[in-house]
This record gives sequence, C-alpha cells and structure tokens, in this order.
Amino acid sequence: MEKFTLGVEEEYMVVNPATRELTSHDQKIVEIASQILHEHVKAEMHQAVVEVGTGICKDVSEAYRDIARLRKLVGEVAGNLNLRIGAAGTHPFSHWSTQLITPNPRYDEIVNEMQEAARSNLIFGLHVHVGIADKNLAIHIMNTVRYFLPHIFALSTNSPFWEGRNTGFKSFRTKVFDKFPRTGIPDSYDDWDDFKNYINLLIKTRCIDNAKKIWWDVRVHPFFDTIEFRICDVPLLIDETIAIAALFQALVAKLYKLRLQNMSFINYNRALINENKWRASRYGLDGKLIDFGKQTEVDARLLIFELLDFIDDVVDDLGSRHAINYVHKIVEHGTGADRQLKVFAQTQSLEKVVDYIIDQTLTGTTV
Repeated sequence: MEKFTLGVEEEYMVVNPATRELTSHDQKIVEIASQILHEHVKAEMHQAVVEVGTGICKDVSEAYRDIARLRKLVGEVAGNLNLRIGAAGTHPFSHWSTQLITPNPRYDEIVNEMQEAARSNLIFGLHVHVGIADKNLAIHIMNTVRYFLPHIFALSTNSPFWEGRNTGFKSFRTKVFDKFPRTGIPDSYDDWDDFKNYINLLIKTRCIDNAKKIWWDVRVHPFFDTIEFRICDVPLLIDETIAIAALFQALVAKLYKLRLQNMSFINYNRALINENKWRASRYGLDGKLIDFGKQTEVDARLLIFELLDFIDDVVDDLGSRHAINYVHKIVEHGTGADRQLKVFAQTQSLEKVVDYIIDQTLTGTTV
C-alpha cells in the first residue's frame, strides 16, 4: 500500500529591514544554516532567495514541524545578520534588475540561454512532493489531478504586487514564470514510457540536458518516487502551506483509490484547464471557475468545497483532517494576496505590506 509521504519546499525572499528592499545575503544564511540543517537549506539563482526543504515526512503533522523548524531557524540566522525573510510569491516593490545572480555554472548556463526571462524570474514558490512508487500509476494520477490544480492554486495566491504596482492579479508570480519554456499545465501522457520518450527527444535535440528542466505545474519527478506539485505561490503562513500540502496528498490518495476500484476522474483537455488557471491567477478565491462537467461557471469557493467533499473519505486515513479543515479559514479570511491588498488599502504603504509579510512568515514557528 502506498504511504503517500510528503516533502515540502519553500522559497523565501531576503529583505533589508531598513529599506524593506530585497537584498543579497551573499549565501551567508545558507552557509550558517546548513551547519544545522545540512541539505535542507539551499541557495537559489538570485542571491535574494533562500530555499528550504523538509525531509520525507510520513504525514502532515511531521511536515508542519519540519517547516516550522526551517522557517524559525532560517529566520533566526537572517536576524543575526540584520536581515529578514519573507514568504510571498513576489516582493511588492523591489526590481529584479538590481538583484545579483548567484555565481554557479548551472545558473550561468540558464541565464545565458534564457537571458532576461531568467534574470527577471525573481519569484517565490511552494513545491509539494507526494510519494508514489509506481511510475505508470503516477502518470495516470498526474493526468487526472491537473483538473484540480487551479482550485488549489486559487487558495495559495500571494503575489498581487510587482515592481511597486498593484498588478490586478492575485498571483502575478505565475505571469512572471510563464516566460520560461516547459512551464504551466502539462499535456497528458499514455504511460511512463510515453513520458520518457518525450524527455529523451528533448535531450536528444539539445532542448534540455536533463529532465529537471521540465518546470510544469505538476510533474512525475524524474529522479524521486514522487508526484511534484509546483503551481502554488509560497503562502504567508505555515498553516496555509500545510493545508495546501494536505490537499495535494489527499487528491493523490483519492485518485489512487479510484484507480484501484477500476474507476477514474475525467481527464480534461489542457486548454480547458488553462482557462481555470488564468482565472485563479487573476481573481483568486473571488472569481468563478468553470465546472467542465456542467459546462457552467461556478464560484471558486463552491468548487473548493466540492473538492473537500471529493477527498473526504481519505483524509482520516491520512491523518490530515485538522490540516484540511484549515482550508475553511483560508476561504473565510482570504488568501495571502487578499490580506496583502487589505494592508495596502489601509496604509497606502508597500513598506507596511513587506512588514506584514515578514511578520506572517514567522507566525507559528514556535512548536
């Protein structure tokens, strides 16, 4: 029986507390934190980014403890360097052109190939891995889970500002990332061999040198026995991150259960799912998504409640009911984007928005 283990990766911005601007930490945060966290803290392409990753967690409670520890320790290291960390999909006003690239042959290669698309890719995401060993079954689940990605993405939206402007989007991070190739909602694949043939063709024709340069919103991981979900903004709060991780885990478990019962969810066309992704990016929870079965628009919140009903029969076995229940609080209080916008409406200050992001990021880290 599959265990549906969890792995959670978060990307944080590094902020100068005096100016509230993004700033290089010259990898000092990684250098110091890695003495305790080892491979669980990493540098990223831009020097104003720190990435953390949990171990392989047996359930959402273990994932919460890991993320809380990672945020707390990285936050303390940053504080000792007179810096701060923040969890939001974009920085409200810093401009990417003033930020330094981390010296690294891999990053040099990406920047050389993608030019401004890479240099401007100063964004912060959440990646959730759900363990599943059978690659063919993982491909089947990847195909069918695509329909639900915009629903969960809407819950994570946390990047309304970009370069000092209110973009009008709840998640502008995805619009920035769209400039990269091999991103977004993937096509469906017949089986693992079909997927491998696609990868091998790209490698043969020198489009990529390895399968990790597939940056889709969901992918069967080429090296780990996981399905990796990459569509979400990094949330402000740990509780939000864990609720979203619990949703992805429960969806994988539910679709696995249906498959074992010789049943399946409808495999929808990528172009249709993209319509919902765009709406989720633009409106977050306040918009309408398309129910393709009924061929009608439905309030995003109602479709999220339908999603909760769909997975309800697996969450107790996963031990994640408490985490899933937090989805109701996100729906009630709004996403990170909604709350950032509220702070700006009250203060007319993007610096105050940055202060709010920093404060929220370390909320709940004492466990």
